[in-house]
Amino acid sequence: MSLKFTILGCGSSLGIPRIDGYYGNCDPKNKKNIRSRCSALISSKNLNILIDTSPDLKSQLLLNKVKNIDKVFYTHAHADQTHGINELRVFSLKNRKKIPIYADLITKKILKNTFAYCFKNNKNYPSILDAKTLKNIHIINDMNKKIVVKSLKVHHGSIKSICYIINDKCAYAPDVNKIDDKNLKYLKNLNYLIVDCLRYNFHPTHFNLDDVLKLIRKIKPKKSILTNLSNEIDYNEIKKQLPKNVIPAHDGLTISI
Repeated sequence: MSLKFTILGCGSSLGIPRIDGYYGNCDPKNKKNIRSRCSALISSKNLNILIDTSPDLKSQLLLNKVKNIDKVFYTHAHADQTHGINELRVFSLKNRKKIPIYADLITKKILKNTFAYCFKNNKNYPSILDAKTLKNIHIINDMNKKIVVKSLKVHHGSIKSICYIINDKCAYAPDVNKIDDKNLKYLKNLNYLIVDCLRYNFHPTHFNLDDVLKLIRKIKPKKSILTNLSNEIDYNEIKKQLPKNVIPAHDGLTISI
């Protein structure tokens, strides 16, 4: 079974350009510098599994011709990962069933409080989502093939975020500034590491370039892709500085896992 991983959006919380048109250091002539907020998609023959509901989700799914969403996994509850949640409504309506969403206890509580109408029926609008608790391992069947999604807690400043590991081949950690040493063993032997790299200088809740290159040297994935890129980071400029097995993400980048 061919399994694809698509980076739907690779931009930081304000996106590039910002809503006021500001590109920062990014060359506006390079389309790879146009970055929507972070979401990702795991696609098999019959299933589409979404990671996070970015505020830009509608345009991301339209651009990538995604016609259905079967499940959603959340990394954490921040606005740039969650505020496109209402865009899931159409998939619930067309399939006439609730979409299961998976989140840790804190994220699930925040989502249910903030977007209560998505989870509770009222007289005029049925609920569209079924909130489930995230487990360490989820095994998802597509016909006779298995998709194994493992969740690993990582640090994102003062909160925890989730790094997802798919079939032990691809890890996705878009919001992280520290991974405990005891957990690095779960990130060995990866084909792909897709990981936060907000900017060049220190940030209290995100990896910067030096941080992430140190991590890559430790765990030695075959290839690494830097995501959650701010407007400080121009695509072509950072590409010149990276080792051959490390590349910057761009919206719509797809890999086989």
